[in-house]
Amino acid sequence: MNSANWEFLLQLQKDSFQYFVDLANPSNGLIPDTDYIESTASIAGMGFALSCYPIAVEKKFISRNEAIDRITVALNFFAESEQSESENATGYKGFYYHFLNMKTGRRSGGCELSFVDTGFLLAGILCVATYFQGTAPKEIKIRLLADFLYRRVNWQWAMSEKLSLSQGWKPNSGFIHYAWEGYSEALLLYTLGLGSPTFPLAEKSFAVWTSTYQWENIYDVDFLYAGPLFIHLYSHAWIDFRGIRDKFMREKKIDYFENSRRALKIQQIYCDRNPNNFKGYGKNCWGITADLGPDYQKQIISGKPITFYAYAARGVPYGPDDGTIAPWASLASICFDEKICLSTIEHLRSTYPQIYGKYGFNCSFNESIIPSWFPQRFYALDLGISIIMLENAQNNFIWDIMKKCPVVSNGLRRAGFSGGWL
Repeated sequence: MNSANWEFLLQLQKDSFQYFVDLANPSNGLIPDTDYIESTASIAGMGFALSCYPIAVEKKFISRNEAIDRITVALNFFAESEQSESENATGYKGFYYHFLNMKTGRRSGGCELSFVDTGFLLAGILCVATYFQGTAPKEIKIRLLADFLYRRVNWQWAMSEKLSLSQGWKPNSGFIHYAWEGYSEALLLYTLGLGSPTFPLAEKSFAVWTSTYQWENIYDVDFLYAGPLFIHLYSHAWIDFRGIRDKFMREKKIDYFENSRRALKIQQIYCDRNPNNFKGYGKNCWGITADLGPDYQKQIISGKPITFYAYAARGVPYGPDDGTIAPWASLASICFDEKICLSTIEHLRSTYPQIYGKYGFNCSFNESIIPSWFPQRFYALDLGISIIMLENAQNNFIWDIMKKCPVVSNGLRRAGFSGGWL
């Protein structure tokens, strides 16, 4: 990566990290899901934010002491907040509700106790605990709090008799009837659940999940299918899958890292072919994933009826696709193909200068809808994954931290991974 490219990306990292500095609640450490004034806190966004603190320390965006103080406030909140069957608790059985009230820290909007979002939160907690290894009392406290929070999670409670992991739970109706099926961001979730020293998932549970995988050939590219691009990114924020394989990937003779590289290529081919004739799509303009859209409505575009969505998990090649592009996708994919991603980033910067705002790239845009849609909106998830993956692309930083985390190594081995650094 040449110096001019990195100078821009370093500034983008700094601008994006400022979101977590500016918008965190100083009394509980919670980070808003989005910069919308009435936003709730996202526990997944918290996990990504926590993982960005070590990067910010190394880049001197903030001091080590400030990072420690901010992290400690957040971990104290999660350790002390209510864990019960109450509708208004913060969590239950060590898991946390998907969205929390920014001020009170309690469940927001009747949302579910989210197992996968708790997984992202725990990854961030384990990341800071592994990074802050000093002998100062404050750093010791971070490690003790992280150990308590991780050990408290009852993964076995979340697992069915058929050894499948539910997607969540609600206090009045119980477990969500949908289990994890097909390749997804649950790769991280299973790794952390299998690595638990207190309530570990059964080893066979991983094979039960991978038996639902869907291997496909799309555009003459063989890969483990998942439509939305974020699925091929999130688990990779913390785990370096280069050279390590589970049973499924050994049989396919690739690894999950290579699979994500192929998924990126399929995105590029799809947008270059542009079957729906959306404006802007091309080999240097892709990024179809879960993010905000222009809102639910229908229009005729290039003679075809198109349904537009608000927030949705868009995917290729089977949809949904409404012409919405997420600029952060090229930032978060840079580890997998630097050349493709840098070309895309440069194209987006020069063609759409309005997508760069206070905290870096805005979440998404849509040129096809009438009128065209360029929101000034940021999401903690988008900013967090971008900061982390840009750092991994430069120096493997978060990957190297997590390789030192026994939970991750143990979980991967129990899932059947071997080879490479493992």
